[in-house]
Amino acid sequence: MLVDAVRSGASPGTIHRLDARAAPLPMGFFHYSTHAFSVTEAVELARSLDQLPAHLVVYGIEGANFAAGVELSPEVERAVEAVVGRLAKEVRAVVDNFT
Repeated sequence: MLVDAVRSGASPGTIHRLDARAAPLPMGFFHYSTHAFSVTEAVELARSLDQLPAHLVVYGIEGANFAAGVELSPEVERAVEAVVGRLAKEVRAVVDNFT
């Protein structure tokens, strides 16, 4: 599982859940990055090299302000807490399937 900030035009704090195994990630979704590669570029490179993991869920949290040093907005903070809860449930489900 992977979590990153996105800007798709939705309201700040909107949570996007994408199954990267089911379909390519939207190219413009994860373009706000301090890395040389965006999340989309890294995932799609792995896909093209046939190196995607068996399961890859990507959560995108719609950001409000992408300026350096700016704190999270209240909407984004709530979304982060919600995603943490979802991740915990998904990880428990995966673990339960292997035990």
